[in-house]
Amino acid sequence: MVFFEPPGPGGLCHAVQQEKAQAGKFVPTPIPVDSRSGSTDTPDTPDITVTDPAMVRRAVKAAALGNAMEWFDFGVYSYIAVTLGRVFFPSGDSTAQLLSTFGAFAAAFLVRPLGGMVFGPLGDRVGRQKVLAITMIMMAAGTFAIGLIPSYATIGVWAPALLFLARLVQGFSTGGEYGGASTFIAEYAPDKRRGFFGSFLEFGTLAGYIGGAGLVTLMTALLSADDLVSWGWRVPFLIAGPMGVIGLYLRLRLEETPAFARLEKEARADQAARKEKAGLKDMLIGQWRAMLLCVALVLVFNVTDYMLLSYMPTYLTEQLEYDATHGLLVVLGVMALMMCAQLFMGRLTDRVGRRPVIAAGCAGFLALSVPALLLIRQGSLLAIALGMSALGLLLVCFTSSMPSALPALFPTRVRYGSLSIGFNISVSLFGGTTPLVVTALIGATGDLMMPAYYMMAAAVVGGAAVFFMTESAGRPLPGSPPSVATQEEARELRASYGRMAA
Repeated sequence: MVFFEPPGPGGLCHAVQQEKAQAGKFVPTPIPVDSRSGSTDTPDTPDITVTDPAMVRRAVKAAALGNAMEWFDFGVYSYIAVTLGRVFFPSGDSTAQLLSTFGAFAAAFLVRPLGGMVFGPLGDRVGRQKVLAITMIMMAAGTFAIGLIPSYATIGVWAPALLFLARLVQGFSTGGEYGGASTFIAEYAPDKRRGFFGSFLEFGTLAGYIGGAGLVTLMTALLSADDLVSWGWRVPFLIAGPMGVIGLYLRLRLEETPAFARLEKEARADQAARKEKAGLKDMLIGQWRAMLLCVALVLVFNVTDYMLLSYMPTYLTEQLEYDATHGLLVVLGVMALMMCAQLFMGRLTDRVGRRPVIAAGCAGFLALSVPALLLIRQGSLLAIALGMSALGLLLVCFTSSMPSALPALFPTRVRYGSLSIGFNISVSLFGGTTPLVVTALIGATGDLMMPAYYMMAAAVVGGAAVFFMTESAGRPLPGSPPSVATQEEARELRASYGRMAA
């Protein structure tokens, strides 16, 4: 359980207090003594949330597992794209098959903003935990359903139609997944360790992707091409069923985040606070500056992410005619390397800040995308491994910092909704379409360096966003009180506020 000190008699939520403070109208609200923490609060000290380490670990585990399942599906889909093209889009042209398969992949991203607009505001109204349980069920059902669809040879055009439908279900549910999961971890984690705990979200991404891609690689090595087309491709998708049950169990065992629970308590006690429940207009227009920053940051994060993890296996096989098994193993090795660096980098963002780490990633992609791709095009195993590893380590600058940086852009009462909408608009327009766009650009121009140019353009946009964003490391989330890991930290923080007031 997470303990927090009750607000003062004024009944104003912390978000309202912050707004009044910024407007020069804030009058500190007295806070009663909390016998559990032995606090000696004065009228000049704020509420302080003291987190329960066991509950934080459970929250991180449950949130990261959902992300892992989402990316398990992405890993399977990306690594088995050529086989899916033969199953669902029979054609004599391998490029047309691949484009059709990636078109179905991109279709899910078209409805992600709709999912964000439904699940995000819902998460701000009824709670983060309830909505994350719903998205887990839908994600698992959509992935499991793909494994049951008959082939084109069996039911004709209904096969690709059902594939598109299953992908739409996946996309709609994932529209509420990342924003909710990152919000959930951010609102549970203490301020000084939010980067470290947030980095577990993308650690789950890499673990899920390695699990999905590794399973496809193993099956590709063990099964004949005919067996893979006939039945083998179904196995990875069917595994999503049991994974979803486990994830749902973990999420149903969680309590609501302390930030949202506090907001709800104040809303029940204060009619004015109850009326502050935000709508879509407030989430979009009311947060327009933060929304633009979110879209730009997510753009550089996801273009580079999908380029490396989703498109590169196909680029190695189809464009460079590299041996499929070796290419898949190289990418898996790069993801394992990223996992090794992920938590270290997450901890680093707590020490040096999110902005320097994100800026370093943008500068690295701007300077090294072309050299890295030239190395990859050399074709030797060592050159491909070096080029891919360089891109992978640069990507860790984003995977380690974004889960904690993005929720800090928005106040508590609109955090789930605004983040979900901004994240999914950006992913849908730029991230999920990356494999399709780059494949089309290479087909139109014949220039195999297009992946590098695309990543460089994304890095420029991300760099501009970093310039305008505010550092959030070690600071309370907007609209939430300070959050600490121990009672000792709480006492020290109260003492520091007392000294400032004096």
